Amino acid sequence: MITAKARAVDGPDKSFRAAEIQRRDLDLHDVLIEIKYAGICHSDIHTAHGEWGPVNYPLVPGHEIAGIVTEVGAEVTKYKVGDRVGVGCMVDSCGECENCRKGEEQYCLKGNVPTYAGVDKYGEPTQGGYSTHIVVTEDFVVRIPDNIELDAAAPLLCAGITTYSPLNHWGAGPGKKVAVVGMGGLGHMAVKIAHAMGAEVSVLSQTLNKKEDGLQFGASDYYATNNPETFEKLAGTFDLIINTVSAKIDISAYLSLLALDGTLVNVGAPAEPLSLNVFSLIGHRRSFAGSMIGGIRETQEMLNFCAEHNITPKIEVISANQIDEAYNRVLASDVKYRFVIDISTM
Repeated sequence: MITAKARAVDGPDKSFRAAEIQRRDLDLHDVLIEIKYAGICHSDIHTAHGEWGPVNYPLVPGHEIAGIVTEVGAEVTKYKVGDRVGVGCMVDSCGECENCRKGEEQYCLKGNVPTYAGVDKYGEPTQGGYSTHIVVTEDFVVRIPDNIELDAAAPLLCAGITTYSPLNHWGAGPGKKVAVVGMGGLGHMAVKIAHAMGAEVSVLSQTLNKKEDGLQFGASDYYATNNPETFEKLAGTFDLIINTVSAKIDISAYLSLLALDGTLVNVGAPAEPLSLNVFSLIGHRRSFAGSMIGGIRETQEMLNFCAEHNITPKIEVISANQIDEAYNRVLASDVKYRFVIDISTM
């Protein structure tokens, strides 16, 4: 077994503490990664606070992982010691169902194995990237291009792929009008990626506080949703809306902004249910959809796309002792735009 230093939380209302966790010995196709940086995702907060269901504490969150390969299993062919790699929101799947065979492991019919708060094929609980090391089967590791720094690469493993996948699937590109709801960790990545894909991008945010940033990231327009006139002005405008907000919003109001055959895709995951008026769908043959992360193949595609277009998240690097403070700041929307933990501070 491999002992890793970590930061763990023991319950919904507990603070993070220093901990040691055991990583399994390498199997034939496993890769040992020395983690250099781990991003803080809103999903980490929801899970740590027990908002998405029961949690098997103690919990080590973190599924935006960037690091260096330090050891490989006897039959590993994809990676070697010294490679710059990343791990995202899942670390395994059945590999046999229809969805896995299509390269859509995130939608494994038997359920993928999440990077933390899951159970692996050995029957052990999974623990995430707020730690110094992780062992992952090589098929769930991706290569980080050389021109992306490791600290900036970490958030791409969730925030990047969570927004790239629906933009890619629903065809964001030249001639398409795309709106991004929210300008947080996910939202600012959605703006950058949609712009690089060639779409005309607008931001829909509660206020105009981040307008300057949004325009700098590639948006052509920026609207305040706390102004009722916004919804009147933009009715029937967009081909695609990506909702990145992890809070309850008026879905029917946002559906009204879609053009004929437009789609609103939810990637934010609020703890409480959302409701809508079905007439907001049927009036213009609109669709309300959801999207999770991407498969491993698409995640690598996203990393290569970001490298080609010089896309990286805007980050604030923190120490391991600042995780609780960072969580509070995320909940207060006081981050531009992603916290990344320097794991050397463990």
